[in-house]
Amino acid sequence: MRARWLIGPALLAVSLGNLAACAVPETLSAADDRLQVVTTTGILRDLVDNVGGDRVAVASLVPDGADPHSYEPSLRDVRNVVYADVAFSNYLLLEEHAIIKALDANLPEGVPNISLAEGAIKYAAEIIPLVEDFSLDTIWLGMRVRGTGGTYGADRVSDILLQSTNVTGPGAMAAYLTESFGNPAVYLDSADGFDAATGYRDDTATLPPDAHTHMSWAFTEPGVYRLTMSARLAVTTDSRPVALGEQTFTFAVGVDPHSVPGMAGADVLRGGHADITVDLDAAARGEPSLYLFADPHGAGDAHQHVHDPADTVIEVPNKALAQVPAGRDFRFLGRPGTEIFQLPQAVLGKHVHGEIDPHLWQNVRNVIAYTELIRDTLIGVDPAGAADYRRHAAAYIAELTALDDYVRDTIARIPPARRHLITTHDAFGYLGAAYDVQISGFVSPHPAAEPSLADRRRLTETIRNLRVPAVFLEPNLRSRSSTLTELADDLDVRVCDIYGDTFDDRVTSYVELMRFNAESLLDCLAP
Repeated sequence: MRARWLIGPALLAVSLGNLAACAVPETLSAADDRLQVVTTTGILRDLVDNVGGDRVAVASLVPDGADPHSYEPSLRDVRNVVYADVAFSNYLLLEEHAIIKALDANLPEGVPNISLAEGAIKYAAEIIPLVEDFSLDTIWLGMRVRGTGGTYGADRVSDILLQSTNVTGPGAMAAYLTESFGNPAVYLDSADGFDAATGYRDDTATLPPDAHTHMSWAFTEPGVYRLTMSARLAVTTDSRPVALGEQTFTFAVGVDPHSVPGMAGADVLRGGHADITVDLDAAARGEPSLYLFADPHGAGDAHQHVHDPADTVIEVPNKALAQVPAGRDFRFLGRPGTEIFQLPQAVLGKHVHGEIDPHLWQNVRNVIAYTELIRDTLIGVDPAGAADYRRHAAAYIAELTALDDYVRDTIARIPPARRHLITTHDAFGYLGAAYDVQISGFVSPHPAAEPSLADRRRLTETIRNLRVPAVFLEPNLRSRSSTLTELADDLDVRVCDIYGDTFDDRVTSYVELMRFNAESLLDCLAP
């Protein structure tokens, strides 16, 4: 029996609460003669099951029904990592960063750690850029890290710390992220001050390299606000962070952005997509590394340009007025019903990602590439099972080939004029590209604020103008999508299910997931 690592300090960061919240998954063990395999998601677990058969025991870190973008690994998850002979993640920043850190920190030395979305490209998987919804009528402001930090020795588990160190303005300022179940995670709250003694711990956002995230920005009073931020790189959990720079960002909240004192002639960002950005490669070259990376027209990441914060004002217009929602968790914004100015997060859930859409499995041909990579990896770890792995993979690829034809033929029965997908989650770009479905919008629920009249009007016009007969929700988001379901009811439009990242009691395998999605599209969109 080979030696196993003891669970190290990374275990301390995982959540105990998940143990009680989920059904007990399979537990890996050193006493089991089968190959011990850990995957990040249930979809990957199913693929490994089909290739490995009886020769493998496989456990996923993210339980069925949970969101891989936000799930925090449990003690049992870390234990499974410790006993794994091989690990598979999707990556391309699909999984919550804590999942990847738990995997990489606790996997025994020498155990293969395969990122399927990246490795499958060698097996002819097709990747597409991540497309997001830029339909907001105010600027969409997030945070971003550019570059991998390779010059500093950084890797995918390194942390970039964006720390808010000071705010000036007529009121309080907050930045927070609404997680998948509606709870706010606060990354900046000027109302309670800034504590240098703790390293600004309570006013820090943490990102992995080459990633960005969405965020809401709230202001209690109109006027000019100036936010000072610093950036640091923690290559490892026990290394001294590297200082990357400091910068001040200016916001014109409910006032004329062209009249900000000391900012005459400044650029004004009022729409599209912008990120407060840390540039690791620029820092390594000794160049300014903390700036605004913005595309005022919302055409996508490839069209963003660098803006110097010293000459740029971010506008928060009067139409950004919103009310503080009910609930104790949002008291940091003020009393329920109090008016605040807010740039909304736009995308529900803790959603850190890169430039490439990570949801490759919505194209069945990409899953064939995943299967081939899984087959070859298992053979490399367990050569004695090579014949079994090849036989199982061949049978499963034949099933996937038939599935690909079935999905394509089923969706083709929908008239092109009705082949429009409106949903809540930007997870279906590959489905659209592979099977000729027009992605006509992501209606992302935002539980921290009531949708504006403009939001409702835009959605209503989209449904009416395209004559869309149905909108689609992932089952685990249905209860939190009241605006979409109310409008669908008012317009006599069906609300139908579609599966993105996870299984449930009804859909328990990848083949079932893709068949269900194709049949749901046909049933709900065809005349």
